[in-house]
Amino acid sequence: MIKNNLITLITNKSDCGKRIDQYLSQNTELSRQRITDLISDKAISYNNNLVTQKNLKLNGECENIKITIPPLKTELLEPENIPINILYEDDDLLVINKQPNLVVHPGAGVNSGTLVNAIMYHCGDRLSGIGGHLRPGIVHRLDKDTSGLMLVAKNDKSHVHLSQQFQDHGRTGNLERIYLAFVWGIPKLKKGRIETQLSRSDNDRTKISVTMNPEKGRKAITDYQIIEKYHTSNNEPLASLVRCKLYTGKTHQIRVHLDYIGNPVVCDQKYGKGFITKTKMMSENSRIQLLNLDRHALHSSKISFLHPSNNETMTFETALPQDLLMLKNILSEI
Repeated sequence: MIKNNLITLITNKSDCGKRIDQYLSQNTELSRQRITDLISDKAISYNNNLVTQKNLKLNGECENIKITIPPLKTELLEPENIPINILYEDDDLLVINKQPNLVVHPGAGVNSGTLVNAIMYHCGDRLSGIGGHLRPGIVHRLDKDTSGLMLVAKNDKSHVHLSQQFQDHGRTGNLERIYLAFVWGIPKLKKGRIETQLSRSDNDRTKISVTMNPEKGRKAITDYQIIEKYHTSNNEPLASLVRCKLYTGKTHQIRVHLDYIGNPVVCDQKYGKGFITKTKMMSENSRIQLLNLDRHALHSSKISFLHPSNNETMTFETALPQDLLMLKNILSEI
């Protein structure tokens, strides 16, 4: 529950023994770093006592945790007049059709030119502060190169309501997120479910990998279905268009899962480099056109959710952008 910038949570018996930072990361939209910062700012209490250590263990059920969200420090970021495609807006939220090659929020040396800078210009100070001063309004993220539908919260109440839906990810609630992806090769099954544990790669901390260690990873579930198949002139399997439905929302989830089953996303420089040999099966003209695609071929095409104020189901869909339509034509004409 959130009221006047105060989030209140009541623990369950099953939470006994969990670290407080682990519990909060699982039950709020707050990142581990954001939780650490709030603890340092003396903004979190447990049974009315200030929390000073992020490794504090929870004792039992029906205990209360209170988080005071400080005012958003918008002066740390500069609003920028970056064009964005807003499909819907009201007092609680924005629905945006994000263009590719746009970073969602500042971080890792990126301080400007992000979606956050753009929505700050559009909304002013009418954004949720739960995500912290570098992520105002950001309920969920898309990778820089991923295009398509995103939600932005304009107040803390909406942020909490939407975040709870994203935590459940449609397993029992109404949230539905559909992506379209062009992948190399043709999956063995026409449709299926990919269910793994994902964690940061030990070899490259910018990458996510599948792990068999349940203590190390987090469960990730993706359903996929083949929409179209593409073959070479010799009828060799070349690529596919697949529809993906998320039941969790982990970093790089779809990209890692499709690579895991042997069908990485086309032009994915992080997970699909090994499949560049597939381009040798294409004509020279098709290869040249493919090189013009400067991002991975993944698009957030549909989102359904409950509106945070009236609980009405809202559904938005968006077609493939021009660059992915070009890719579709290239693959269809081979």
